Amino acid sequence: MSTSSRAPSVDGRENVVSPPQEQSEPPLSKNKLKKLHRDQAWEEGREKRKELRKIRNKNRKERKRANAADPKNDDIPTDSAAAKRKVSETTDLRETKRSKQTKAMQLPVSFVIDCSFDDLMLDGERKSLASQITRSYSDNHRAPFTSHMFISSFGGHLKERFDTVLHGHHHNWKGVRFLEGDFEEAAKQAHELMIGAQGGSLDGAFANNKASLEATEPLGQEVVYLTSDSPDVLTEPKPYTTYVIGGLVDKNRHKGICYKRAMDRGVKTARLPISDYMKMASRFVLATNHVVEIMLRWLELGDWGEAFVAVMPKRKGGVLKDGVMALDGAPTTAGDDKAIDDGSKEMLQKEEQICNDSVDEPREASPSPSAEVTGKRDDE
Repeated sequence: MSTSSRAPSVDGRENVVSPPQEQSEPPLSKNKLKKLHRDQAWEEGREKRKELRKIRNKNRKERKRANAADPKNDDIPTDSAAAKRKVSETTDLRETKRSKQTKAMQLPVSFVIDCSFDDLMLDGERKSLASQITRSYSDNHRAPFTSHMFISSFGGHLKERFDTVLHGHHHNWKGVRFLEGDFEEAAKQAHELMIGAQGGSLDGAFANNKASLEATEPLGQEVVYLTSDSPDVLTEPKPYTTYVIGGLVDKNRHKGICYKRAMDRGVKTARLPISDYMKMASRFVLATNHVVEIMLRWLELGDWGEAFVAVMPKRKGGVLKDGVMALDGAPTTAGDDKAIDDGSKEMLQKEEQICNDSVDEPREASPSPSAEVTGKRDDE
């Protein structure tokens, strides 16, 4: 049925008035269409993959039963007593693993990942940041000496990814708080937490100066924004201090933005002493999870050289400077490369293993992530 109407004209004749035409949305690009089709195909195959897993698990159990019934397999328990011993050994192993996990010591120090740069990143860069936050949580959760962790300015596309693609598993994370407020609000909560009953004890690297630290009352709220643009060097982390790490993947498009943000808020800044300990084959850019892991290593060992060697990606060719020795005499070359390519299916699976039990999620293709800049870039 036509929705046009007729309006009288000046000379008595009727004019046909057409309804306003709705503006059509711009067509999707080829890349967007390909990605949409891939995601749809992945979702449509979810049930099929689930059935295939069930079949594989069933076949594996049948093979185990067949091997157990075959007397030729002497290395496989064939009697009930041996089977009970095997079950007992497995249980002991699980209990040992649990006991190791419960030995982690909480320290009165906090890390805040500032995610207020959501509108400055591309979609692939947000995926990289989500992976780096996931890795940061995992490293802190499994560390022998843990910090209080906060994710500030959590919203926008980043939150949408955690709620949808990653199925909201971050709600089950322990020892981390997600806040809509900025890093200053997170620092206030961190300070109240650190000086409270659940703030933690002066262990790990803090134990060396435990007597003097215990004799000193915690000062007011101490906040330090870590950025390589800072003129000040972080000689050693201090207890009852909140360290802010910039949550930004931008391929160096926004140089110095973390330092500028800290200066605008009147917050202290510092950079890691990389140039004091390491020789780099090229300019080095630190990912968010790299900075978190370096700080955790220092809290455990109290030695920057050891921390850098353990965490620095090997592909960058970083070596300790002459005269700088690792605590255990380990090789001075940088450790294994832990750069994250969350555009791969394997990285998506790793994210979910860290978040919670493994579940399927859409595969997504994205370019290799630029390293996350906490200190934006290190030209030292």
